Amino acid sequence: SHLIDLPTCELHRLREIADLVTSVRFSRIRKQKLALALKNEGYIPKLLQLFQVCESVKNTEGLHLLFDIVRGILYLDKAILFEVMFSDECILGVVGCLEYDPCLAQPGWHREFLTKTAKLQEVIPIRDPELRQKIRQTSRAQYIHAIIMPNPSDFEAGFLSTLNSFISCSKEEILQALQKDEEFLPEVFAQLTNEATAGEQQCELMKFFKEFCAFSFTLPEKRDEFLQTLAKLGFLPTLEMLMGMGDLQVRAAATDILSYLVEFSPATVQQFVMQEAQQSENDTQLITEVIEQIICSPNPEFGGHNQLMEILCALMDPEKMLAIASNLEIFEFLDIFYDRYIHVLTAPLLADTSEEWYEIGNDNLNFFPFEGPYSPGNSNRPYLIFVQLMALLFLVDNYQTAEILASVLELLSFCVERHKYHMKIFIIKKDLLRRTLVLMKSKHKFLALCALRFMRRIIGLKDELYNHYITLGNLFEPVVNAVLDNRNKCNLLKSASMELFEFIRKEDIQFLIAHIVENFSDALESVKYIHTFQGLKTKYEQEKYQQNEKLN
Repeated sequence: SHLIDLPTCELHRLREIADLVTSVRFSRIRKQKLALALKNEGYIPKLLQLFQVCESVKNTEGLHLLFDIVRGILYLDKAILFEVMFSDECILGVVGCLEYDPCLAQPGWHREFLTKTAKLQEVIPIRDPELRQKIRQTSRAQYIHAIIMPNPSDFEAGFLSTLNSFISCSKEEILQALQKDEEFLPEVFAQLTNEATAGEQQCELMKFFKEFCAFSFTLPEKRDEFLQTLAKLGFLPTLEMLMGMGDLQVRAAATDILSYLVEFSPATVQQFVMQEAQQSENDTQLITEVIEQIICSPNPEFGGHNQLMEILCALMDPEKMLAIASNLEIFEFLDIFYDRYIHVLTAPLLADTSEEWYEIGNDNLNFFPFEGPYSPGNSNRPYLIFVQLMALLFLVDNYQTAEILASVLELLSFCVERHKYHMKIFIIKKDLLRRTLVLMKSKHKFLALCALRFMRRIIGLKDELYNHYITLGNLFEPVVNAVLDNRNKCNLLKSASMELFEFIRKEDIQFLIAHIVENFSDALESVKYIHTFQGLKTKYEQEKYQQNEKLN
């Protein structure tokens, strides 16, 4: 069919050209015809010549029209035009036109950024000139995409689907070329693990490798091949070593890469962790590194805590392990976890919740000498971590410590649900719930809520052994005290406490109901207006009446 007739490329016809480009936006056929016409007539280089003329004479109206024209051509979203616009000959002219947005008071600085700021930095030398050119072209395409659509909505993102595909395909070609180079990835790993590599160079290598992995893992058809390549290079032991580095940027990039791996191929990491746990007796292992970063961070809010917690949960989730291991192997792994790692995770909690030497209401933490499993006489790795933690806690305020303890409690709540057998033994052996409920006195309500949520998870299992443990230890006392302290308030702690008692009433857990009524009914007389406690008392009396009837 006939192509669109283009106006002659002259200054006085720029308005006509701009109207033409705008008019075809919502017609797929007309967009295709206009793109072919622009390509066949070599129209884009001619427009860029007019741009040079307008800029030299400071023709503001013409520059604004050229901005509309060039942006409109990009919105045609045709690959045949991208090859021209992102070429070495045209790219600076294209971004130059995009500097003169009529909505801006002053022109942008895109050309200066591309020529002076955004230099192609080769952390590892790239020997193929065509590959180097492809990388440069792709980075320019990404930059232009960011200019014309910085924060696209879901609707707007569809306007540039071809440009997105162009960028993705270019990245895929780059990755394939780098993976085929037998010397490239080994050189990256060699420099990452070399102690002689300068800190800045190592940081740049990690940034590159993080981006390399981030895109590689999103390609399902190439993912397995890529993982096999990484496995041959000793990828996970290297990552484990990098997570223990002192440089925060290197450590953060290593954590991001591990997070990608856990998301896209959790079996790979779980298999490594299980083998490491079975074969090695030392404690410098991947799980230990993750736990140490969670409990030893001076700034929990900015230390990627949520990311690390997701990684740890994924690594010790029995349901996810079923893809790579039998039930017996999983059970053996959990035996090792509770023998070797759980003490590291609970070190700050067990150290922080002894009422004899911890004054939780103060603005700062007060530590006093004590004897126990984390004392200097005990040759336990958790003690070393505890010493690091104590040194850290002297430098931070109580809020940061509360953040760390809240993270630990979230992880332990996860363990209560997923590791029922092992966690039950550990909680009862260490009297962990009693130590946790000390935190309900904390001035930080979110920490008190975490402690209460931990107890709620335990009671939610409706396990007889747990129920006996709770009643024998009189562990409802801190919860009842919290209800009484907040009787005239309306807050989350009071609501969460009431939800706990309401759950016991609805589920008719008679053993706990009897304990609560027999031990706390007098104390709870002052909150008669709360129907939950009246309901508990009624349930208790009904059960007692039925038992008497049976005896009679």
